[in-house]
Amino acid sequence: MSRTTVPLTLDLLAALDAPCRTCLFWEREPVQRAGLDAEERARDKEAWVSEVLREWGSCGRVALVDGQPVGHLVYAPASFAPGAAAFPTAPVSADAVLLLTGWVRPEYAGSGMGRLLVQGMARDLVGRDGIRAVEAFARTGTPPRGATPDCVIPAEFLARVGFKTHRAHPRTPRMRMEMRSLVTWRGEMEAAWERIVDVVRRPKHAPAPAPREADNPRT
Repeated sequence: MSRTTVPLTLDLLAALDAPCRTCLFWEREPVQRAGLDAEERARDKEAWVSEVLREWGSCGRVALVDGQPVGHLVYAPASFAPGAAAFPTAPVSADAVLLLTGWVRPEYAGSGMGRLLVQGMARDLVGRDGIRAVEAFARTGTPPRGATPDCVIPAEFLARVGFKTHRAHPRTPRMRMEMRSLVTWRGEMEAAWERIVDVVRRPKHAPAPAPREADNPRT
């Protein structure tokens, strides 16, 4: 089974079957997204991704298993996410990119896809000027009835991949991961992967040396 992540594109966005495929929770203010049907939301989502790609650059990673999308992360400067202003722990720090949404198909839960996506995000963000951290508005506990749980990433997952609480709140803390932590974590992951590949490629048993003929064989 082949697993990898690739940058988010409009074609891959269209192929995603995630609930946030047509969700504008982060991308538009409540008044702007109210009353839009699913088709209008999908078009608006595509327009948003196109705008961020054009003005800022790569803004997401998509996890592929045997070439099929099974999950994704979306991130961008807070200026592209007006929905973030509604959180009691806003605003996002000026030196941070905002991790907006993350989703993995239920059948791949617990398979490491989330960590693979975070590793891809690290690869994308390392070296970009002015970015010192990634922040995210997290949710704790069970989401309230009627809420869309996939709009806000669980605090438990963020803590597992290295985020720490930056501004506490009982329901929606703002969490942060420093870029130096991302670099270290990425390096450790890649080093571990190289060790695994090396073990797989290394022959189990070295071939026995061929016997050498005597220089002066007896007759």
